[in-house]
Amino acid sequence: MGRMKAFGAFWYDFVVGDDWLMAAGIVASLMITAIAVRVADLLAWWIVPVAIVILLPVSLWRAVKADRAAED
Repeated sequence: MGRMKAFGAFWYDFVVGDDWLMAAGIVASLMITAIAVRVADLLAWWIVPVAIVILLPVSLWRAVKADRAAED
């Protein structure tokens, strides 16, 4: 059972990492892309890159804010 727990912990750390909000945003953007393609038959490849462009600065801002709070 120890190997299974270690395997699960590895994948959790690999996918979620330090910012669960970024991981949730990427999963949401993938779901929105899939829905847009299947339901509306749209060319929706651009949704994930736009989500990354929006989520990355938010993630960096939160990390810097937390780091500055830790210094005080």
